[in-house]
Amino acid sequence: MIPAAVAGISAEPFQNSSIDRILHAVRVHLGTEIAFVSRYVENDEKELTHVDSDLELPMGPGFRDPRENSYCWHIAEGRLPELIQDPADHEFTQDIAITHFLPVGCHLNVPLRLSDGTLYGSFCCLSRSPDRSMNERDIGVLRAFAALAVEQIEGNLDHDYRCQRIDKRITKLIGDRAMQIHQQPIHSIKTGKPVGLECLARFPDAMMRGPDKWFEEAAEIGRGLELELLAVECALDSLGSIPPEYYVSVNASPDTIMSGALHQVLERAGKTNLVVEVTEHQQVEDFAALKKALKPISRYARIAIDDVGSGYAGLRHLVDLAPDMLKLDMTLTRDIHQDLARCALVGAMVRFAEAIGSKLIAEGVEHAEEAEVLKKLGVEYGQGFYYAKPMPVADAVKYLKKG
Repeated sequence: MIPAAVAGISAEPFQNSSIDRILHAVRVHLGTEIAFVSRYVENDEKELTHVDSDLELPMGPGFRDPRENSYCWHIAEGRLPELIQDPADHEFTQDIAITHFLPVGCHLNVPLRLSDGTLYGSFCCLSRSPDRSMNERDIGVLRAFAALAVEQIEGNLDHDYRCQRIDKRITKLIGDRAMQIHQQPIHSIKTGKPVGLECLARFPDAMMRGPDKWFEEAAEIGRGLELELLAVECALDSLGSIPPEYYVSVNASPDTIMSGALHQVLERAGKTNLVVEVTEHQQVEDFAALKKALKPISRYARIAIDDVGSGYAGLRHLVDLAPDMLKLDMTLTRDIHQDLARCALVGAMVRFAEAIGSKLIAEGVEHAEEAEVLKKLGVEYGQGFYYAKPMPVADAVKYLKKG
């Protein structure tokens, strides 16, 4: 039994320029007027995905009709041969509407089967006039080009299937609100006492892969905003247990900030001792738009720029965004006690932060020697394993109460 459609394919016809080139090459080589790739979809229909022709055709990619109306399906079912030099040679073709509508003359077609044997669709070349010169060697050529097309199709199906699995996983996570929040304390380098916490998202498969993978995959399928907002909402849920003298920071990408959705979430939460860290991993095309989007957010939270020294923002853009805090990337902090160049750069950032009225936080502090050098350079706050690792909210509350 041949399946009517390939399970798991996207509802939209995919675009692949390599298949377009393959079609054009085989059409020119065989001297036919039309070449196309089709696939079998739901409702027992055939859909054109790629078409190559110099003619003005009444149908193009995305066109669907019942599969029984096509030569392709009947060839796959064995009712017609792959090579039809003239439809008049086969009485069965006279009952197929396209024979007279196009009309169909010479027709060469091979079914497209995936590597597991599943029937996907068909690979076809045809002309409007009969051609007795076409032979089995030409069908062999068509099969060779069709094999190239199958490689492209399977790559696309693999991508579609992967996206569907990601989408299903994210839908379940959001529906179950299965994201957990861990918090990493931030300390005064001068006194060693905690001053705040950064909220970090943790996922059910944390033992196998990091949270960055979840956010990358969500962005890949267009659901990055949803996942980021869930992380912010879960972080805000923890605020009630945090003593009010400590600030809590949440992360947000420039796209999430500029979407306006973050402002709405913060507005519902009301005024809290909150910091929004703008992640620096994403290229920003319009800093003026980002600055405009940060303005209403600043009524509910202070603004920090994360990972300064590793991302997109130059010093001029940092000035324009007017952040309350700057977080030095851990690459500047790591082994600073052994690197005069890092010392010089961080010292310059201390003076820069003072000049624009920002507090400076060093991330990734792991050793006492690093903390001591940062203290001498005038960095106010530190965050890293030297002080405390990320921990569940309940443990973070106990940590803060210890002071």
